[in-house]
Amino acid sequence: MHLYRSHTCGALSRGDVGQAVRLSGWVHRKRDHGGVLFVDLRDHYGMTQIVADADSPALPILESLRVESVVTIDGEVKARSEGTVNPNLATGEIEVFARAATVLSAAEELPMPVAGEQDYPEDIRLRYRFLDLRRETLHANIVTRTKVISDMRRRMEAAGFTEYSTPILTASSPEGARDFLVPSRIHPGKFYALPQAPQQYKQLLMVAGFDRYFQIAPCFRDEDPRADRLPGEFYQLDLEMSFVTQEEVWETMEPVIGGVFEAFAARDGKTRKVTPIGSFPRIPYAEAMLKYGSDKPDLRNPIIISDVSEEFAQSGFGLFEKIVGTGGVVRLIPAPGTADKSRKFFDDMNDWARSEGHAGLGYVTRKGGEFGGPIAKNHGADRMAALFDRLGLGPDDGCFFAAGKEEQAAKLAGAARTRVADQLGLIDQDRFELCWIVDFPFYEWDEENKKVEFSHNPFSMPQGGIEALNNQDPLTIKAFQYDLVCNGYEIASGSIRNQSPETMVRAFEIVGLSKADVEERFGGLYRAFQYGAPPHGGMAAGVDRIVMLICGAQNLREVTLFPMNQRAEDLLMGAPSPASLKQLRELNIRVVEQAKG
Repeated sequence: MHLYRSHTCGALSRGDVGQAVRLSGWVHRKRDHGGVLFVDLRDHYGMTQIVADADSPALPILESLRVESVVTIDGEVKARSEGTVNPNLATGEIEVFARAATVLSAAEELPMPVAGEQDYPEDIRLRYRFLDLRRETLHANIVTRTKVISDMRRRMEAAGFTEYSTPILTASSPEGARDFLVPSRIHPGKFYALPQAPQQYKQLLMVAGFDRYFQIAPCFRDEDPRADRLPGEFYQLDLEMSFVTQEEVWETMEPVIGGVFEAFAARDGKTRKVTPIGSFPRIPYAEAMLKYGSDKPDLRNPIIISDVSEEFAQSGFGLFEKIVGTGGVVRLIPAPGTADKSRKFFDDMNDWARSEGHAGLGYVTRKGGEFGGPIAKNHGADRMAALFDRLGLGPDDGCFFAAGKEEQAAKLAGAARTRVADQLGLIDQDRFELCWIVDFPFYEWDEENKKVEFSHNPFSMPQGGIEALNNQDPLTIKAFQYDLVCNGYEIASGSIRNQSPETMVRAFEIVGLSKADVEERFGGLYRAFQYGAPPHGGMAAGVDRIVMLICGAQNLREVTLFPMNQRAEDLLMGAPSPASLKQLRELNIRVVEQAKG
């Protein structure tokens, strides 16, 4: 028999009754029933119930052990009596009577529990991540993550893509976040950068003639963490294709991403619905901002925002009339079926809007066709009824209003749309709704620096090409850029690339960079485009976010092996940490203390 095990802890069944077996694993739980000890023995594959009584030499050994100790059990498989079968356990029809126990590693008192799924402080969970990873849900999430990545690879290869690895030490790139810099010992005063994305390299692969590239790529960005973005590093399904239009990118990738969601749609005894492959909605950016107040809309939410600015251009409600008259907008957010809600529901929404930094959230109530609230009173019942009829709102539907400058009003309306749906329970949690957001603006106005900036990927092709760059107002130019969105999360972003050196230079000139700047910062790509570059495009899908959605987790830390905390610290390994003086001297670096205050 093998030194440690003849079977795993998830393998035994009624067909093994009577066999002598050897199992190894962790002591998950212990239950003492008056001289009979029950031990749940756990390994990566499952759980088996071990039984030891006064006749077993293993009893005193198992009694003395703390949970999470590692042991080897020699014993005999027995059938559980009918009343003690556990239908929720793969090995629930059997138990193993322990004849001998060998302690492989005794555990100290635990700093956090492993059995059970109770909440525990994040700093403890991350400091003792090796214990946290033993917990059932987190362990299962990590296994699912590995399976998702494997499934992605299989689908990409089936679609004709080949995996290539791009460099980790590279040059700084304008991907919209701070770089992690790596000092060069050989070149004093110079720095490498960890890649924010393999953007330029994958485009160079297309110029080199490799046609269809993909990679499960690590990316590094020095940005503030949040629930849907990890600090430091993340992984993406990175891809690029030659001789394609954006429609062909979408047609190629819907079966891959949609297929992954379909493959992992079953969870907790339910199979979640997925937007059918080949029918992902394609929503222009401007339409998304109007109807959903977001460029990453949750289409499970049935609420549609409407612009009602014209309705209030001449109105008895003076505040809205003034806002519209000075160039602002008024957006209406339906609150369906709220006739039974008290005024507190509407006032609480207004208080929430103010707590988010907005001036407020106006509202109208309606019950049995009767309107309530100061907006309806001043605007007039007949005009409100006509507005409700035009928007398809019923006699028991209320609504909220977001008013102000267009950008702020859209943002508030989008957040209110989400909050109203959450409060009213309108979102179906058992669906994956996917869509493409298309026709992004190529440029945007940077109010802080009073200049035009790229709004998305600077390497994208502007719609209309160099003619648009030369003849259009930059803020009206759209790009061949697109995002893939699922349930309110951006899960992929991509574009058709600008492969013309002249167009590339002109695009960067509009944001204030010269031809010399382009040659200095993006010399490799700029040179490559002068030697025959095919039309090409691609995208990058966030592996972490996709796995988070599939697992039903609320935070990326729940689908990541060894994440950092909210302060970008690795509590387990103690990173970041000071460098020694010897290391600093070798790198020709001096640490300058931050000024206090």
